[in-house]
Amino acid sequence: MKTLIRWLLLAAALLLVAHLYPGVQVRSFVSALIAALVLGLLNTLLRPLLVLLTLPVTVLTLGLFLFIINALMFWAAAFVLDGFGVNGFTAALIGSLIYSLCGMVIDVVMERVFPSED
Repeated sequence: MKTLIRWLLLAAALLLVAHLYPGVQVRSFVSALIAALVLGLLNTLLRPLLVLLTLPVTVLTLGLFLFIINALMFWAAAFVLDGFGVNGFTAALIGSLIYSLCGMVIDVVMERVFPSED
């Protein structure tokens, strides 16, 4: 249940990103749901490999290169999906920053609503 609610909230966050920043377009809530799922899959499967491969650059930039990796994941999701669009890399970077901030807020709220049983 917690995962389903988080997925719905992340889809709503994508709609918020599209509303706040004109460089990101989401056609509908269904498109946002699919985009949130694809973003989650990319971040789970591909991001760790990219972080490992770019570790020297990430260390040299004191972790700032991770923003580039997040933007690449955002841009890749927009590239493979039809109802989710990004107008270039700068839009992907700004959109991924807003989406990440929304994701952090969602995680904090979810932890307060559904506390983990440790």
